Amino acid sequence: MEQEVYHIPALLDETLQGLDIKPDGIYVDVTFGGGGHSRAIIQRLNGDGRLYGFDQDADAMNNAIDDSRFTFVYSNFRFLRNFLRYYGVESVDGILGDLGVSFHHFDDPERGFSFRWDGPLDMRMNRNATRTAAWYVANYTEQELADAFYLYGELKTARRIAAAIVKARQESPITTVEQLLAVVKPFINPRKEKKELAQVFQALRIVVNGEIEALSDFLQQALTMLKPGGRLVVITYHSLEDRLVKNFMRTGNLNGESAQDFFGRNLSPFKLLTSKPIVPSEAEVERNPRARSAKLRVAEKLPTDD
Repeated sequence: MEQEVYHIPALLDETLQGLDIKPDGIYVDVTFGGGGHSRAIIQRLNGDGRLYGFDQDADAMNNAIDDSRFTFVYSNFRFLRNFLRYYGVESVDGILGDLGVSFHHFDDPERGFSFRWDGPLDMRMNRNATRTAAWYVANYTEQELADAFYLYGELKTARRIAAAIVKARQESPITTVEQLLAVVKPFINPRKEKKELAQVFQALRIVVNGEIEALSDFLQQALTMLKPGGRLVVITYHSLEDRLVKNFMRTGNLNGESAQDFFGRNLSPFKLLTSKPIVPSEAEVERNPRARSAKLRVAEKLPTDD
């Protein structure tokens, strides 16, 4: 039964509350996936409301909503501004980004996102992209691999894992999940095996899909596309993403450097509506264990002084 579920949206009620949906507003779900959040948003729109759903995975097109108020955009969300302007949209009332990987991806062995079963080392969200996880495992230098596992996986054994991969690939190619596991498992703490293997796979997935660069591009474009009073709602699943989103919402820039006026007042273009991230309730985690690491942040774009 689990494999038939494309995705269960995390923090659904909290997301809708954060977006503060106007019935005639224009909204964007930049991570459409199974369409769970989008379907809930469109139920709150009247005939004048509009919803745009972005997804770079062709599989998500099968979930597109058959409704005249909905437009599916087959693209990475880093091209948010270009595609909205293509559709004649200059500004929007709310933007949602749920940065989690769909159940559909984790549960399909052919996609290679999970260490739970064997399959090709793929991990591409956009299957038209040329470089798979196997390509990076085969071609990244030892230093590049170590940096990826340390920065994106936050693994203390990053250097040792990278060295082991380089040594192993000289003897035979590493092209499947099982082959990678055989190389990295000796450097994984048995008491934390699931957590640390998830970190290994997370690091590779981030590299394959350029996730940090895409998130950075998206956040900057979201700021320009939101109307004054518009809401930005982002759900993250690991500390790297969460830190980037928190800094951006707090300051309006990716470095998290606060600009101040002559009187020492913060010049951020956002009003932060969540001083601390909203996390799932115990009841939600019980229903949907994969939501346990979700953190939701909400910011409202402030009016500019003309």
